Amino acid sequence: MSAPLIHIESSPSLPQEADVVVIGGGVVGVFTAYYLARRGVKVALLEKGRVAAEQSSRNWGWCRQQNRDARELPIATKSLDLWERVAQETGEDTGFRRCGLLYLSNDENELTGWAKWRDFAKTVGVTTHMLSTNEASERGKATGRKWKGGVSSPTDGTADPSKAVPVVARAMMTAGGTVHQHCAARGIELRAGRVNGVVTEMGTIRTNTVVMAGGAWASSFCNQLGIRFPQASMRQSILAVAPGAAGLPDALHTAVVSLTRRSSGGYTLAISGRARVDPTPQQFRFAREFVPMFARRWRSLAPGAFEGMRQGHESLAKWALDETTPMELNRTLNPRPDMRQIRLTHKRACELLPELRRVAISNVWAGYIDSTPDGVPAIGEVGAIPGFILAAGFSGHGFGIGPGAGHLIADIITGTAPIVDPRPYRPERLKTGAWGKVAEF
Repeated sequence: MSAPLIHIESSPSLPQEADVVVIGGGVVGVFTAYYLARRGVKVALLEKGRVAAEQSSRNWGWCRQQNRDARELPIATKSLDLWERVAQETGEDTGFRRCGLLYLSNDENELTGWAKWRDFAKTVGVTTHMLSTNEASERGKATGRKWKGGVSSPTDGTADPSKAVPVVARAMMTAGGTVHQHCAARGIELRAGRVNGVVTEMGTIRTNTVVMAGGAWASSFCNQLGIRFPQASMRQSILAVAPGAAGLPDALHTAVVSLTRRSSGGYTLAISGRARVDPTPQQFRFAREFVPMFARRWRSLAPGAFEGMRQGHESLAKWALDETTPMELNRTLNPRPDMRQIRLTHKRACELLPELRRVAISNVWAGYIDSTPDGVPAIGEVGAIPGFILAAGFSGHGFGIGPGAGHLIADIITGTAPIVDPRPYRPERLKTGAWGKVAEF
């Protein structure tokens, strides 16, 4: 099954030329196009399926600073402000609320790690509160359990993945941009070594600047251009329950299960970090770069089956620009959920939060989380192809930091002072992988 998602209409026709073409209608691509359009840039957004139909509607909806990597924290902080501002700018409701996030634990090592992060956060002006045993147990009273401690991050929040990205895309069109759904980008045309156009299944758009924000498809697309972008995707399964459960936190994380309240009044449930690694040609190609990450997470990752092969997003095959591409054969990554994981998640959730026994499961789905070897996105121009900007590998954090990422990319393109320091995200850092292998950008 697919995750809930509202529908928007596409622009009536494909432009012959544009200042910028953004490939990928997920959260990063849409916010990039939004901020470009608001600056008067002629921008066209291409999406092979529906806007936000892949991971941008299949995530938890968390917009957090808590426990962010130091390299990502500045863009996470800026993104929270931008989530608030976009509602004021557009009059559209993304479902964003600074409801705060609640973390509970009975693990001393986990609590120690959160306390260390709290101390670091203080140095950069981020507020997070460690909770005592009594405070954590009171905040987590819906569980009926006593907790050793926890964390409250009051300035963090959630947005609604079922509508957030589509309504921003609609606002982008109002600002003068165009959106083209069911229009796959097949490849890039070059002139004198730099970007000169984008070939789509509906025709060619002349442009000097392209943003590749294709999520889990980005590496296979880059491969067509001779760009080696190390990327691996993991399949996570999530379930939703109907409205009716009362007295639960808006957003709760525990080692047992995590939940998020949706705009509908229902909740999404998942086990943090649990995912399947489906073997694909691309997984094998970049295996050595990802060994350290997989080794750190071996307790939560499990081998998958042939679902990744069936989806076709991590192929190493080359395709012709005048023929049907893998993106047209599978317009939306809609992998099968891991039903064993779904049953375990629901069982744990009902044991932890008995109120959930009153409501039925309303939906289940899975999605692919695209990652880089160091878990930090690649954002920036690829030196080998002037005019080609990569924005991918968001490692499960894209929804929350999407506004900041889009703003940063728009800054880079327009030559504006960047909203955050772009250097930690530059693609060139991936030239030397974890095992010393060189990626050719």
